[in-house]
Amino acid sequence: MTTAEQVLDAPLTSFSPPAPRPRAQAAAAQQADAVVLRPAPPVGIWTTGLLASAAWTALGLLTLLWPNKAVGFSDWAFTEEFGIAALVVAALLAAVALLGARAGKVARTLRPAGQWLVALAVVFAVWEVATAKLGVLPSPFFAPPQALIDVVNEDWQRLGLSTAHSLRLLANGFVLGALVGFVTGVAIGWSRIAGYWVHPVLRFLGPVPASALLPLAFFFAPSSYVAAVFLVGLATFFPVAVLTWSGVASVHKSYYDVARTLGASERFLVLRVAIPAALPQVFVGLFMGLGASFSVLITAEMMGVKAGLGWYLQWAQGWAAYANMYAALFVMAALCSSLITLLFKVRDRVLSWQKGTVKW
Repeated sequence: MTTAEQVLDAPLTSFSPPAPRPRAQAAAAQQADAVVLRPAPPVGIWTTGLLASAAWTALGLLTLLWPNKAVGFSDWAFTEEFGIAALVVAALLAAVALLGARAGKVARTLRPAGQWLVALAVVFAVWEVATAKLGVLPSPFFAPPQALIDVVNEDWQRLGLSTAHSLRLLANGFVLGALVGFVTGVAIGWSRIAGYWVHPVLRFLGPVPASALLPLAFFFAPSSYVAAVFLVGLATFFPVAVLTWSGVASVHKSYYDVARTLGASERFLVLRVAIPAALPQVFVGLFMGLGASFSVLITAEMMGVKAGLGWYLQWAQGWAAYANMYAALFVMAALCSSLITLLFKVRDRVLSWQKGTVKW
C-alpha cells in the first residue's frame, strides 16, 4: 500500500484524541447537543389540525347528506363509505390536534403537513360536487373520488399485477442504464482518449428522446420486453453519464496533486478521489434519469409490452373505463413519488459524510 493509501485509510484511532474536558463541561455539551438535534415537541392545541378536521368533517357531511345526481345509472357506488372515511379522518385529526404534545410522534409527523391536509379536503370536496353532486364534469369521462374505491375493490388484482410488472421493468432498465452511464461518465471525465471518442457521440445522440427510438427498438430487439428495458435504460443513461462526467471533470486538481505526491496510483485516484468527489452530481443524474425513465416506461408499455401500468391505461381507455384510468394515474404518481423519496434516503445515507460541505 502506498503512502497516500496508508494516510487516507488510517483508522481514526491513530489520531490524537482531544484533551479531556471536565465532567460538568461534558454534561453541559451533551445537553446542548440534545437541544440542537432533537426537535421541540409540539405544545398546546394544534389550530391548523382543528381547521383540517373541520374541512374533512364538511367533506364527509357533504358526501353523505347531498344526494348524487344520477346520470344513466342508479348511483355511484361506495358513496357512503367515502363519506364515513372522511368523518373518520376528521375525528383522528381532531384527536391529534387536541392532544398536542401528548400525541407524540404522530403530532410531529402531521403538523408540518397541516395546510396540505386542509387543501386536500377542499380539493376532494370540489371534485365530489363537480362530478357526483352537480354533474358539471360529465360522466363517464369524469368520475368522483368514490369511483376510485370501486376500482380498487373490483380490479385490485389486475391493477396490482400491472404495478408489479412496471416495477420490474423499471428496475431492470434503470439499474442497467445507471451502471452503464456511471462507467461511461467516469471514463469520459478521467481519460482523454475516452473523452475524445465518446464525448462527441454522447453530445450528438444523447439529446435524442428515447421514445423517438421506439420503432427501431421494437424492430431489432428479440422481444417487446427487451426493447422496453433498452429504452428505459437509454433514458437513464444520458443524464447519469453527463452528470458523472461533469462531476469527475470538476474535481479540483490539488486533490490529485496531493495524492500523487504521497505516491497514490491511478486506480486509487479514480476510486478514492475522483468518484467520491463526484457522487453529489452522480445522484443528480440519477434523479433526472429516474424521471425520464418513468416517462419512457409508460410509453413503451402502451406501445408493445403486454403488461404494466401503461398497458393498463390503454386497456382502460379502450373500454371507456375512465375511473380505472384515473386509478392507474394515481398509482403512477404514488409510485414515482415513493421511488424519488427512496432515492433521497439512499443519497442521504451514502453522502452523509459530505453534509458539512455540500448543500441539499
